[in-house]
Amino acid sequence: MSEHVRPPFGNFTTARKALDVLDLLADPVVTALKNWGAEEHADSVLYVDTDPDKADTTVFCETYQVPPELSANCVVVAAKRGGEVTLAACLALAHTRVDVNTTVRKHLGARRASFAPMDTAVAETGMEYGGITPVGLPASWPLLIDEAVASVPSVLVGSGRRRGKLIVPGRAFARLPGAEIIPGLAG
Repeated sequence: MSEHVRPPFGNFTTARKALDVLDLLADPVVTALKNWGAEEHADSVLYVDTDPDKADTTVFCETYQVPPELSANCVVVAAKRGGEVTLAACLALAHTRVDVNTTVRKHLGARRASFAPMDTAVAETGMEYGGITPVGLPASWPLLIDEAVASVPSVLVGSGRRRGKLIVPGRAFARLPGAEIIPGLAG
């Protein structure tokens, strides 16, 4: 049995190092944690057990006493130019909104950009809707990270499943495949 740890924020009954509870994570997340080039980052990721019925951001933050400025949402975007569709992920703090129509669209060189359909996001990530996380996304995808996320000491994100969340050092996201820190990605 893995050792319980104290998370840096929130009111959780169970918190452990994510590397100690791989069986509770989605397969792509497990692979990413095991193969993360910066071992100190993978070792610092915590898993907190949470109710899957309370996975939506507002309810989650209220239930577990997590300030929205310490929680981040990972959204999948479909950028289109001509007949080409590029999938990308965007990571922004929960109290902000990703600027898909201008910042994301221009950064990806697309004519149009919108949130990807739920079926596409789930199928392409191998993660559950409501639990999609930047940890374990397809390596070929651009991962656009709002600069505010990278500046937070620790931030809460999905675990790849609706049950449970990860707490990750903000600076660690920049070490994920395809990651780019984007000023003004969200506001």
